[in-house]
Amino acid sequence: MLKKILIGSAIAVGLGTFVFGRDAISYVRAGCRNVQNAVKAEVPVEFEIERAKTLVDQLVPDIRQCMHVIAEQQVDIEHLAAGLNRKEADLAKQKDAIVALRTDLGTGKSTFTYASHKYTSGDVKRDLATRFERYKAADELLTADRKILSAREQTLTANRDKLEGLMQAKKDLEVKLEQLQARLQTLKAAEAVSQLAIDDSNLSHARKLIDDLNKQLDVKQRVLDSEVKFIGLIPVEATTPTAPADLDQQIDAYFGKAAESTEVAERD
Repeated sequence: MLKKILIGSAIAVGLGTFVFGRDAISYVRAGCRNVQNAVKAEVPVEFEIERAKTLVDQLVPDIRQCMHVIAEQQVDIEHLAAGLNRKEADLAKQKDAIVALRTDLGTGKSTFTYASHKYTSGDVKRDLATRFERYKAADELLTADRKILSAREQTLTANRDKLEGLMQAKKDLEVKLEQLQARLQTLKAAEAVSQLAIDDSNLSHARKLIDDLNKQLDVKQRVLDSEVKFIGLIPVEATTPTAPADLDQQIDAYFGKAAESTEVAERD
């Protein structure tokens, strides 16, 4: 199977070189870059945020390791400083002894007594020379130890600065991740609102129905007002008509004219 894949790949490369010539490699690179961009564009933003959180969390082991190194350096510096203090105190005693012997030799005496023992001037000189050589060697070592202590203190300061930088960078990244998460939530909410489809037909139907109901209620109110106005009231306007006082005269006059009209018609 592997052999077939290798053969197929070789054929594809050969065809690409035959078709595109020297530009085949650039076409392949451009194609790979386009594929990478397309794949990256399909990755959800939420996944990328989680990946960024994972990268930030991976700073924790580095921070702890840096703390451990700093603690070791602090202990080492404390021990080295304590050793330097002891060496400095010892050198101070040696210096006092050397100065005392040098002062005694300066008196010109031939013998000297120290701790109930007598020593010739030659013994004192030899002892003084030995002490002086040891003092110079110890002083050189002490100077070297001071340089070592200074270098370690500088390294400790640099590591402390690095630790503070890591911790501050982690905090800054965490704040940026929180801001990014909040921005993503805001965009999601905006997208959800923009994707809401409002049915205008339902809205217009609802408005029309409410208007019709208001009209029906207006009509019922008008009818009720009319019924209240005419029902249960005293019929003041409904008076019984009275007969005119000259009713008989009117009748006689009316029928008299009618009789005259009848006679004239019979004569004719």
